Amino acid sequence: MSDSFLRGRCALVTGGTSGIGLAIAQALGAAGARVAINGLGSSDQIATALASLRAAGALDARHFATDLRNANDIETMMADCSAWSAIDVLINCAGVQHIASLAEMPTAGWDSVLAINLSAAFHTMRLSLPSMAARGFGRVINVASVHGLIASVNKAPYVASKFGLVGLSKVAALEYAAVGSRASGGVTINCICPGWVETALIEPQISARMESNGGHREGAVRALLGEKQPSLRMSLPEEIAELVLWLCRPAAHNLTGAAIPVDGGWTAQ
Repeated sequence: MSDSFLRGRCALVTGGTSGIGLAIAQALGAAGARVAINGLGSSDQIATALASLRAAGALDARHFATDLRNANDIETMMADCSAWSAIDVLINCAGVQHIASLAEMPTAGWDSVLAINLSAAFHTMRLSLPSMAARGFGRVINVASVHGLIASVNKAPYVASKFGLVGLSKVAALEYAAVGSRASGGVTINCICPGWVETALIEPQISARMESNGGHREGAVRALLGEKQPSLRMSLPEEIAELVLWLCRPAAHNLTGAAIPVDGGWTAQ
């Protein structure tokens, strides 16, 4: 799907400077949208990300630097982005994790994970959905996780934030379900819940497994995924982006309030 069906639209992608977020931003740009990204990185990394969006076909691309732990900063970002171009597509992809047992989890770790993974999405949604409703079209796609559907040990704040994100999305979907029409496209709010995705963040785990698998990457990946993901293969960020694109299409006007697992059968067990 490479047609420019989003030409004239504007998308905001948090966590859009790398990994899944950048792949989504590039796909939205290829579909003709103006793309605003928020995310971490050096000035060179951000410039490279923006250049990749324009090369993909984005009508324009900008970076908005914001501390997603701070509600006031988010309000400033949303106002600045809306002044540039009204937000039609909102992708909340920014996320962090802190691994420790419940009893040993530092309160600062809990607060940071909840703020970035959940509260930031609440703020971007509350500030963008009314204007989407006024225009009769809007897409909010929250990148949750398989851990928004099933738990794992030592990930209390991450699991809590992702379960919360799924629940928040369902509430918003109900509140905006009747907005717009088939012709306008309506306003939909959905979650994508990936399992293992091949990004730089999991490379250390793969490398650790390679030591016990004779240095073979494929064997290390299968060993890593074998604990959870029956397909024994990871998704690519670009594959998650393709799902995002479909959810943005007019044909998806009646798909709202869903939490879609892309997990190789993990949650089917």
